[in-house]
Amino acid sequence: MTDTENVVELTDVHVTLGSASHAVDVLRGVNLAIARGESVSIVGPSGAGKSTLMMVTAGLERVTRGRVRVAGVEITDANEDELARFRGRNVGIVFQSFRLVPTMTAHENVALPLELAGRADAWERAERALASVGLGERLGHHPSELSGGEQQRVALARAVVAEPALLLADEPTGNLDGATGRRIIETLFTLRAERGTTLVLVTHDPELARRCDRSVTMHDGRLVTSPLVAHGGA
Repeated sequence: MTDTENVVELTDVHVTLGSASHAVDVLRGVNLAIARGESVSIVGPSGAGKSTLMMVTAGLERVTRGRVRVAGVEITDANEDELARFRGRNVGIVFQSFRLVPTMTAHENVALPLELAGRADAWERAERALASVGLGERLGHHPSELSGGEQQRVALARAVVAEPALLLADEPTGNLDGATGRRIIETLFTLRAERGTTLVLVTHDPELARRCDRSVTMHDGRLVTSPLVAHGGA
């Protein structure tokens, strides 16, 4: 991939769920390109298709029609094993609900994706990633021993530990109080700036959306705006 290539290219993407007699069109002909290093917020009302758009981009949701290309890889017709390998190399994901393994320590949670990928330096990289989010002293703590903000920082460390080309965050502050949420956002944008990672954020928070280079507004499964002028970024 060259520096000028798009990291995300969605072409006429449709997602239809349900049976033929009760079909629901979740995405309706979405076209979206996101450049290397760009930060983009996806905004819009609940049920507009924002999270589904993110899941399609991550290869976690199949499209009914259209093409999906991420980090130079055509993933539309990839099988589950291929998609898992693709995500391990190219995509980091931060969910609102943290999704940590409760029986694993912070260190183990962050090292897990690297271990699954067979990386010999998994533990060293996981330790550095936790230090980068201010949790270098919490390696041996389980999720139940951490605050909500600390758990989200563990999830963020896990998302960036493999230095992915693309970082996806779905309402990353939705379960946090205002002050903790702001700290998570500062950490997120700091990591993005340090690593040059492309960032896509699903959010209802106008202030957070304005931190991104560009906002994409969705309504009823369609993109209704996609400004090309930067907001000022982080």
